[in-house]
Amino acid sequence: MADSDFTDAGREPFTGVVALDGPSGTGKSTVARRLATRLRARYLDTGAMYRAATVAVLRKGVDLADGVAITAVVESARIDISTDPHNVSVTLDGEAVDAEIRSAETTAAVSAVSAVPAVRARLVDAQRALIDDGGIVVEGRDIGSVVWPTARPKVYLTASAEARARRRAGEVGGDVAAVAADIARRDGLDSSRAASPLTQVADAVELDTTHLDIDEVVERLVQLTSAAS
Repeated sequence: MADSDFTDAGREPFTGVVALDGPSGTGKSTVARRLATRLRARYLDTGAMYRAATVAVLRKGVDLADGVAITAVVESARIDISTDPHNVSVTLDGEAVDAEIRSAETTAAVSAVSAVPAVRARLVDAQRALIDDGGIVVEGRDIGSVVWPTARPKVYLTASAEARARRRAGEVGGDVAAVAADIARRDGLDSSRAASPLTQVADAVELDTTHLDIDEVVERLVQLTSAAS
């Protein structure tokens, strides 16, 4: 089913900011895009920006423990990302990197790169500039807590460890147990980093997607957005 099939044609375009936070495997990217389409809003995948920064670092062969060198690479990189939910694209220094940012190598390194405070500060500034005056659904790990604390609604997506591993393995391939171990590793790094850790803010609505399909999650999000407007 095409994303356009989810558009509410009679709906006035959404003018606020929806924050969707949560760990990997909860369905953030898929439901965020569909929600944006339903709301006739823009869409921003902040995780893709950190992945593009990670590609830049990996290409330079920088030591992932060297925060200063990582910062220098990211500060010199030009990362551009579309906010059209029908045409999501990411470029690094003018080159499309949509496939490369989803590689196993990038996934393994992204938590280390995104933990560098100066990298987060630079990309958060870029994200805020893209959000601008609203009309957008933003997904990530620190949207409601750091990037846009006034977002309404703020939603924290979660799911059981088993469900997350199974979904992630379906996306990237590989053994479910191995994927589960990698997810646990990333959760630990993302939740314990000093700068903008993954956390559920007090005023976020928690939505457990374990037993919900995509359409059901999107419908819940539409309802939450309507109630917050």
